[in-house]
Amino acid sequence: MMNSYLDAAVESICESVRIDSSLGTKTANAPFGQGALDCLTHFLSLAERMGFETKNYDGYVGEVVFGDGEEDFAILAHLDVVPAGGGWTKDPFGGIIEDGKIWGRGTMDDKGPAICCLYCLKALKDKGFVPRKKIKLIVGCNEECGWGCIEHYKKVAALPKTGFSPDAEFPVIFSEKGILQIRFHFPVEHAPFTFLEGGNSVNMVCDYCEAKPVTLTLSRAKECGLEVKNKKLVSYGKSAHASTPEHGKNAILPILRYFEKKNEQIRYLVECLFEDKFGLQEVHDSIDCLSLSPDTVKYRKGEIQVVCDIRYPASFEERRVYDMIDSFGVKYETVSSQNPIRVNKNSELVSTLLSVYEECTGESAAPVSIGGGTYARALECGVAFGPEMPGDEPVVHQPDEYISIERVQLLLDIYEKAIRRLTE
Repeated sequence: MMNSYLDAAVESICESVRIDSSLGTKTANAPFGQGALDCLTHFLSLAERMGFETKNYDGYVGEVVFGDGEEDFAILAHLDVVPAGGGWTKDPFGGIIEDGKIWGRGTMDDKGPAICCLYCLKALKDKGFVPRKKIKLIVGCNEECGWGCIEHYKKVAALPKTGFSPDAEFPVIFSEKGILQIRFHFPVEHAPFTFLEGGNSVNMVCDYCEAKPVTLTLSRAKECGLEVKNKKLVSYGKSAHASTPEHGKNAILPILRYFEKKNEQIRYLVECLFEDKFGLQEVHDSIDCLSLSPDTVKYRKGEIQVVCDIRYPASFEERRVYDMIDSFGVKYETVSSQNPIRVNKNSELVSTLLSVYEECTGESAAPVSIGGGTYARALECGVAFGPEMPGDEPVVHQPDEYISIERVQLLLDIYEKAIRRLTE
């Protein structure tokens, strides 16, 4: 039974959460900042104490190896996190346990699941299980901001062809939308402000934005739901994952609303990015629809730069999205791009994971599609598998992120059975 590993797993998750592993300043030994390196070191040290072979690939990504079969099987997780953002009632890096939950950034995305998978490997090892495939638990440090970790891994090691990523939802994710992060440059002549900036991350709904207007009108600020601090307009929103912007409240829009009556170019920006003037969000196939989330904004040298996170259905070609944003008639460049994936629903990988989920939960289920992007798309045949359950309160990339201890126990059960059946 995995119960004997629960307390240790919970403590290890708390330790990891106390390390702020959001993107930091690059150094010679820490390509994604000291916090990410410290978190990687903590994880690999934990695995070494369990008796596993580990590898640290130059601070970009780490690996825990179990077994010596000729074929490889991958579990791909990440240790980096998005910035905490505002709105927390708990310490985002406190790793405290309260109300049966571990609170903090990364508990659900993705430190908690990564550590659960590590303890599942330990449980299998302790039971004398010998996998017919070499299992590689690969933990990256740059999943949230560009995937530099996986690109480095591909240069220095051999990435398995098959596996899963514990970084999304149950029951099984067989399809993930394509992802484009685009920086738009909207020109603004005679800008009615001298400063405008907001957003923490390009894959996180903006929860704070501020601007310094040339002329401050208190009645207009109140009408737009803005606060005034030190002659600046301040807008508060609610963060959420950019793949589900409907779960958040974007703080950029109220600021732009304040200025749109004074400047037609700002009004046009609002029409393009918030009112869907060109119908991007009407794009859909039989499974998914396109989403667009304007996540960061700043004013520089006569233009408003907005980075938008766009998720499009797997059956669509990337070129079709570019054709539509060309209609905006403004300069833009691609910040990052990830192709969609769609795995056969009847494949051995999907059917095995689905059967494990049904056995552990007692629920009948079918594979689903998501807008989120996971490491699964780095594999020839990869899917995402947990940790969120249908009907969960959304907490990923939001304030007061948590994972319940009950969920940790379930993950230990599910992942242990899944790893065994896929490698025995």
